[in-house]
Amino acid sequence: MSPSTSRTAALLGGLLLAVLTGCGTGPADKSSSDAPTEAAAPPARPKHRTPPAPPGLPGMPPVLDARNVYAADAPGKLSPAVKGFPSRVYVPNTNSDTVSVIDPATYKVIETIPVGRQPQHVVPSWDLKTLWVNNDVGDTLTVIDPATGKAGKTVDVSDPYNLYFTPNGKYAIVMASMDRELVFRDAHTMKTAKTVPVSCAGVNHADFSADGRYFIVSCEFSGELLKVDTAKMKVVGQQKLPLQGAMPQDVKLSPDGSTFYIADMVANGMWVLDGEKFTTPELLPTGKGTHGLYVSRDAKEMYISNRGEGSVSVFDFAQKKLAKKWHLPNGGSPDMGGVSADGKVLWLSGRYNAEVYAIDTATGKQLARIPVGSGPHGLAVYPQPGRYSLGHTGVFR
Repeated sequence: MSPSTSRTAALLGGLLLAVLTGCGTGPADKSSSDAPTEAAAPPARPKHRTPPAPPGLPGMPPVLDARNVYAADAPGKLSPAVKGFPSRVYVPNTNSDTVSVIDPATYKVIETIPVGRQPQHVVPSWDLKTLWVNNDVGDTLTVIDPATGKAGKTVDVSDPYNLYFTPNGKYAIVMASMDRELVFRDAHTMKTAKTVPVSCAGVNHADFSADGRYFIVSCEFSGELLKVDTAKMKVVGQQKLPLQGAMPQDVKLSPDGSTFYIADMVANGMWVLDGEKFTTPELLPTGKGTHGLYVSRDAKEMYISNRGEGSVSVFDFAQKKLAKKWHLPNGGSPDMGGVSADGKVLWLSGRYNAEVYAIDTATGKQLARIPVGSGPHGLAVYPQPGRYSLGHTGVFR
């Protein structure tokens, strides 16, 4: 090898060594360990998002408290719509074809209003501005102005045994018991929008889910329950109650929206129903002739009228059991009614005794027993707290 060739080989060897050293990644690799490097960004943490509340029926006022659908019904929460309305108790006397008007401050009947044939319930309108008297056999509704307590026009409506309103205020729903129909009507004009025939007998009472998307209906004469899609105006579920001769009556949703309670005057108790699943309900005995269900102003208790034994059972929602029972002195037939605006008095009609009972909700003591017409039924205490009415004798949200 010539001297020039040797120099060339040495030079190439040195370059190769430098290249190999530069590719090293071990601890001796100063260029790798000492040079500043950009730290890898940590993975982005997902932002916490509260799951949206289940969408309610379009147009329905939003629920104020997911834990208490009756949050708007607390003492003192009277809507501006009822400002100035005198406090009254309106009693439909089914056999007398009249409405007795009671002044709750004096426990006296101050007026008797002639209405149509067989008035069954006095129902506050969705917007709280009108009271509708359901003249069942007379096939009419009589308007009462709660600002004056005076009767107004009469509207022709077939078989209005009871009346409810969709939570968005769009429709009235007539419980046409004998016609075997649920009739959706304009909430103001009562013009028919859709008639829904049903295969059960005696549709009479109902209540809506917390989101307003469906409601449960009791069928008194066939012992059945219906589940109805509110927006579609369609029956989506039907079941027979697991008791021969069952006669379901009033329906009420629990404050947390998880459970429906259905009074049954033959079963002598309440059916406890999961409305979402619509599975077979369980029976909770309360008393003979269980009929009406009324939630206390603090939504902690529910008053249950036992028409067949003259008593009121008090149900504790948190404990999910009966807490106490009040017996009317000298008996009676407590039926339908409501709770005073301040929550201190439970008012119930005495269906077979031509009287009305005023009961202290703190003690269960009877405060008054007021004579009225024959066959008093679905009385309305008015006004009451709440943003809007779902109907019956006053179901407010």
